[in-house]
Amino acid sequence: MALRQAAIYGKGGIGKSTTTQNLVAALAELGQKVMIVGCDPKADSTRLILHSKAQETIMHLAAESGTVEDLELDDVLRTGYAGIKCVESGGPEPGVGCAGRGVITAINFLEEEGAYEEDLNFVFYDVLGDVVCGGFAMPIRENKAQEIYIVVSGEMMAMYAANNISKGIVKYANSGGVRLAGLICNSRNTDREDELIEALADKLGTQMIHFVPRDNVVQRAEIRRMTVIEYDPTALQADEYRALAQKIIDNKKFVIPNPLTMDELEDLLMEFGILDEEDESIIGKTADQERAPESAVA
Repeated sequence: MALRQAAIYGKGGIGKSTTTQNLVAALAELGQKVMIVGCDPKADSTRLILHSKAQETIMHLAAESGTVEDLELDDVLRTGYAGIKCVESGGPEPGVGCAGRGVITAINFLEEEGAYEEDLNFVFYDVLGDVVCGGFAMPIRENKAQEIYIVVSGEMMAMYAANNISKGIVKYANSGGVRLAGLICNSRNTDREDELIEALADKLGTQMIHFVPRDNVVQRAEIRRMTVIEYDPTALQADEYRALAQKIIDNKKFVIPNPLTMDELEDLLMEFGILDEEDESIIGKTADQERAPESAVA
């Protein structure tokens, strides 16, 4: 089986790193050889696999040793639960330099050191927030990841971010092989959430590859720095991640998306009651202006 490289994007705080690590644990359980490359300066993309607070990053180790050329692959690559390979790119201290540089440096280093030449089936890049510019776009821009999965929920800003990421994919799709592979709905228990994300996926020309329900066992496992598969393999939530993993193994639907205009996105939100019809008239108004009589507002 040829190596498949996938990047996971999504709004900050959507549960992207948690979803990625639980997914990867399920893939490993299914016999897949997987590597996670954390592309976030927080270096929290591998902690559930390694049972650690944070893995030492390529950028930190390079700064300690003088240059990235002084590092060996064994210095930066850790093996965790079920043989999953773990790497964190890291970044500079907050407010100093471009955090995206860490992603570029890390991927180049891994390529040069032959990290991708082992018997890997999947590499997953867990990418910071919804940023699709600069270094954080490298998995898309440099044609490293051919499959992009977007973690989303039925909340307005999560959908807005998913649409923006789709615009980033379109920008680079024509010059390379990058494609949108699906939306992963990480549920927030909003009304008709599954229908809403199905509708968004349909408009983008993609699929909702799986709906991951909300379950407190995810948090209980996280407190112990574990994935659900390891913490409680009999939990119903573990089966959800197994189902997602199998769908990704079988996935053949890789598309250049059709991003929505802002009006189209707002129409979709209105259709599902997330925005009300009268919201059009209150955009940009303060609470005091809303309370004022019509004549005073005019």
